[in-house]
Amino acid sequence: MPTVLRIGGLRVVIYPNDHRPAHVYVIGEGEAVFILNCPDGPPELRESYGFNRSDVARIMAELADHLANLCSEWRDIHGRY
Repeated sequence: MPTVLRIGGLRVVIYPNDHRPAHVYVIGEGEAVFILNCPDGPPELRESYGFNRSDVARIMAELADHLANLCSEWRDIHGRY
């Protein structure tokens, strides 16, 4: 599973054999899945385990800041959004 971004101590990963829509897993003290809504965003939370609301908000803001790169990574791995 390629790590495509790091947010502090968290890893943002895209699984190579995953399904659409484009989404990422954020793994650290918890795990969350965010749908990217490529190419224009904004990212939205699909599910979260172990992160509080402020963590989720901070992660979502970071993902939005890196949306173009994350969508590009998804496209490189999967071909389409």
